[in-house]
Amino acid sequence: MATFRRLFTPGATWFFTVVAARRRPLLTDPRVISAFGTAMREVRETLPFSMPAWVILPDHLHVIWTLPEGDADYPRRWSIIKRRTSQLAGLPSMARACSMVARRESGLWQRRYWEHLIRDADDLQRHVDYIHFNPVRHGYAGVAAAWPYSSFARHVLADTYPQDWCATRDPDIDNRGEP
Repeated sequence: MATFRRLFTPGATWFFTVVAARRRPLLTDPRVISAFGTAMREVRETLPFSMPAWVILPDHLHVIWTLPEGDADYPRRWSIIKRRTSQLAGLPSMARACSMVARRESGLWQRRYWEHLIRDADDLQRHVDYIHFNPVRHGYAGVAAAWPYSSFARHVLADTYPQDWCATRDPDIDNRGEP
């Protein structure tokens, strides 16, 4: 069995990719969107973090979190968020492998997630751009502003991006894959 090593840096900023089990396109279901939002708010009340950027696509999501000084416990946050979202979504029971049943997994989420420690301001900007361009890259929207499940509108209001940012496909963003 593979051994996964996680880096724990208190107060750091992290980019995460979290995937739906079997890449099922369930994450933009209104019940899941609502449950996920509630779970995030509940966790942020007891285990705070800031969220500079996020996007939810049908089968995966990307998010950037900055944890408080002295705190590196993002695995606990993800565990609670995934479990609470599954509880609140009210989706019908899904087929689950024996290993999923043994681990009390709902079948909504893939077991693991991918994280990347943000190194500096340029790395952060590349990941924020990647997040906001992702719906265009996957063909879910023609422009970033057209995708409703992201922090792009918040960034437009804050003058971080113009409304028409990446209105045409940007090969530098589109072809580099995961940041």
